[in-house]
Amino acid sequence: MTERLVLRPWEPADFDAVRAWHADPVVMRHLGGVLDSACSDATVRRWTAELESKGFGMLAVCLADTARPIGTVGLGLPAFDSHFTPCIEIGWRLDRGAWGRGYATEAARAVLRDGFDRLGLAEIVAFTTRQNTGSERVMSRLGMRYDPSGDFVRRFGPNGPEIPSVLWRIRAGDLGEDGARQQNGDPGEGGGV
Repeated sequence: MTERLVLRPWEPADFDAVRAWHADPVVMRHLGGVLDSACSDATVRRWTAELESKGFGMLAVCLADTARPIGTVGLGLPAFDSHFTPCIEIGWRLDRGAWGRGYATEAARAVLRDGFDRLGLAEIVAFTTRQNTGSERVMSRLGMRYDPSGDFVRRFGPNGPEIPSVLWRIRAGDLGEDGARQQNGDPGEGGGV
């Protein structure tokens, strides 16, 4: 829970909200494209199973005064091999109507704290397509640092296009009290892009 948000496991009533985001080509443009209802439902079932089996995963993000999810944020294991895997990643996606209000950053800060404090992780990564500057701004606000040596090409699905992608990192000691990068004399603000 944060000041404005509740982060919780998935409930059966959440499927309709998630189907709406997954059907929105603007929301899904950096995530491999829209998903039909069956694929969307399978995704939520997978998120639920991961939460139950691993103790972490993608959570429903709701405004504190409503039960309907406005998005998802959480930790996961990348489902592909790369030079930086195995690792734990943080990810998010929000309904377009929730963009521009700081919800992704607020929810992701809480998830980072949980990953470092409860799970004892040493490092968490985030990645996105090179064109997804909105997500990169969230990564920077979180105190993550762009790792140019981590750039890679990702393929969504076996026949999908190869998409240039960027990697960002944050270590446990870099997360300050407010969830942002501790300065410690470092002039960087998690940028480089």
